[in-house]
Amino acid sequence: MRRKDREVKDFEEMVQIMKKCDVCRLAFSDKDVPYILPLNFGITVQGEKVVLYFHGASQGKKYELLARNNRVSFEMDCSHRLVSEEDAGHCTMEFESVIGTGYLEIVPEEEKEEALIILTDRYHEKHFSFDRKGMTHTTAMKLVIEKMTGKRRMKG
Repeated sequence: MRRKDREVKDFEEMVQIMKKCDVCRLAFSDKDVPYILPLNFGITVQGEKVVLYFHGASQGKKYELLARNNRVSFEMDCSHRLVSEEDAGHCTMEFESVIGTGYLEIVPEEEKEEALIILTDRYHEKHFSFDRKGMTHTTAMKLVIEKMTGKRRMKG
């Protein structure tokens, strides 16, 4: 990282940034060109291990790419605020972000409901009792993070 003064090294701080975000972008390897996909996510933390959960329809390009290579990169960012100093003719953007890599896996059928609960409860103040009938048309995935780095740019 070029700007070491903006690096977030503390694991707990990175997790807190992740929890502020509402979208995670996954990057898959697709021959010569990466394929990136924005997804809602759930998160669990056990010690120094972070797992992200995703869901989607049971067909599509991401599954074709996943079958070829389950190593992915991810990116999430939040706390955006434009800071303009009109007198100086300068502007910048405040942000917090986390990027990293890991292995993406299809969640086994017997663990799918738990994964979807982790995901849906993240976006609701109280437990959300979703219609279980939709699970037959839904695939759950989990990203076991191997490596991640954080960055923060805040003026004040």
